[in-house]
Amino acid sequence: MSSELVIVYHRQPYEEVVENGQTVFKENKSPNGIVPTLKSFFGRVENAAWVAWKEAETPSDPGFERVIEIEDSFGKYTVSRLPLTKAQVSSFYHVTSKEAFWPILHGFKEKYNYDPVDWPTFKEVNWAFAEAAAAEAAKGAAVWVHDYNLWLVPGYLRQMRSDVKISFFHHTPFPAADMFNVLPWRGEIVDSLLSCDVVGFHIPRYAANFVSVVRSLRDVGQVPRQPVDPDFISEGSALSDRTVPREIHTEDRVVRLGTTPVGVDTDYITSVADREETDARKDEVLTAMASRRLILSVGRTDYTKGGAEQLLTFERLLERRPDLAQELKLLHISVSANRNMTAYAEIQSEIEQIAGRINGRFATFDRTPVSLISNAIPFTELVAYYRAADVAWITPLADGMNLVCKEFVAARSDGDGVLVLSEFAGAAMELSSAILTNPYSHKNMDHAIDLALDMPQEERRARMQELRRLVMKYNTEAWARDQLALLSPEDFGTEAA
Repeated sequence: MSSELVIVYHRQPYEEVVENGQTVFKENKSPNGIVPTLKSFFGRVENAAWVAWKEAETPSDPGFERVIEIEDSFGKYTVSRLPLTKAQVSSFYHVTSKEAFWPILHGFKEKYNYDPVDWPTFKEVNWAFAEAAAAEAAKGAAVWVHDYNLWLVPGYLRQMRSDVKISFFHHTPFPAADMFNVLPWRGEIVDSLLSCDVVGFHIPRYAANFVSVVRSLRDVGQVPRQPVDPDFISEGSALSDRTVPREIHTEDRVVRLGTTPVGVDTDYITSVADREETDARKDEVLTAMASRRLILSVGRTDYTKGGAEQLLTFERLLERRPDLAQELKLLHISVSANRNMTAYAEIQSEIEQIAGRINGRFATFDRTPVSLISNAIPFTELVAYYRAADVAWITPLADGMNLVCKEFVAARSDGDGVLVLSEFAGAAMELSSAILTNPYSHKNMDHAIDLALDMPQEERRARMQELRRLVMKYNTEAWARDQLALLSPEDFGTEAA
């Protein structure tokens, strides 16, 4: 059956597990994040579909289920699964996307690796995604493509189906032309994106950078701009802009530019935070702290997340203020992004070495300054840590948005707690009431953590009140509604301002 809404994303919208020899599809353990956010829109249309890849030993195997029907709490929908070999997954995702695209998108030109890229395989996989979307989409349907590893899907899809409406959303930063144009495939990528009806970004700066890239490659004339909503002007952030481009005019169409920051499921997080078992777990954490204050850091083990720089700041803090060595506990949760990739293995090793050195220098018989957790923990337990923390310390070197800081704020229905946030995270555009810091500056990082630890209660609560206002206002529902409204206002609601 043809679908009115087709979501194209590399991950399957469920967890596939084997129980008693049978394959079972289960809803994702964490109801927070991009997958459940996107699935929530299945309830708004009669027929919806999801396109993803699944690893297969033999893609031509007639027994492979390419299309399956799913029914869960989000409704009924179709999942088109593309069978990719292990070699295709490695080439398309781990090499081209992670070793070539990822460092450029985040401004780490020195980590860019062009040599192993197999561009024909990347194009082949993107073509397969476009074919699947074209097969699922009803006449005039909305097709919503997500993230940089599917950059070429819009262009291919437009060749196959001129009738559909195509929206593309970038979940990463988008760099300016002098960085993006390192990619030798820049022309193909830009032309594909210009075949969209809507191209979406988290913040105005990323949209402006996209325009700079387009202008460096194509003549698109004047690009109209409009003032940025005051909620998204952050005086202390390096990413703040005062105006935002709204559309690009090509010979074929008008490409609308959306700037809508992804939020978190505030209702769900609040409900978890208010559970008795969450409160009990929080009390257990506080008891184990034995009157120490808790600094919480949560992120992936990735060179963009600034984990090593943060630990070095903590080491300097204990050197500068030795009295705090027995009064503080840093819980550093750094979950490996991909243990098989050299770049991530190196940063994991560096984090472990620094944490070990800090504990070797400052630990006593019964008190260890740093606890390092490298495995994923259940979201419900993470909320208990959010509730127990005195300070949430989120300082990536670059981050498209960062939802951890928003989860922390949403969990703090008690109105207390301090957020220290990198000014290079997209979330800093909304959360200017956090203590914004520059993770490239030792002095600035040192000052920020001092300020957080010494902040009086009245100021803590005033800042948290404003943080919660914005996180609640721009939650997941607001993001998806505003982004889809740009594409199909008659179907999905009022257009975002």
